Amino acid sequence: MSIQTGDSAPGFALPSKPGEMVDIGEFIGQDKIVLLFFPLAFSSVCTEEMCYFRDHWTEWEPLNARVFGICVDSPFVTEKFRQEENIPFPILSDFNREVSALYGALHEELRGLKGVTKRAAFVIGEDGIITYAWVSEDPSVQVNFEEVKAAVRGDQEG
Repeated sequence: MSIQTGDSAPGFALPSKPGEMVDIGEFIGQDKIVLLFFPLAFSSVCTEEMCYFRDHWTEWEPLNARVFGICVDSPFVTEKFRQEENIPFPILSDFNREVSALYGALHEELRGLKGVTKRAAFVIGEDGIITYAWVSEDPSVQVNFEEVKAAVRGDQEG
């Protein structure tokens, strides 16, 4: 079962790099949060997505939202990806696939690989409620960046 608009956002903690955990639960109910699930670091569409946020970061900073990327790569890979692509926000490792499954953003199988994160975006309001939820079965479909931004601003609901 996936998380839907209007649901209370479940908290979780994942590593942003080896030995460093980020507890999203600490921010839920206090800050706006954007969760960007993506299949695999260093793949073309995923790199394009994360680099879009990097390249347009000046548009996101004034929105006062905490942004996190999430994929099933190890924390070693997610940190290397973040560093090499100069991503200005944490990329969290859901290596055990628990959070992706919790949010309904996990492919059982994708092109012969089992347990790969789906491309998905969730916006959590300051009240801890999901205000935008989008999950794609097709990893080549890109996030609608403007919809996510509008949801963070409160202009629309997903």
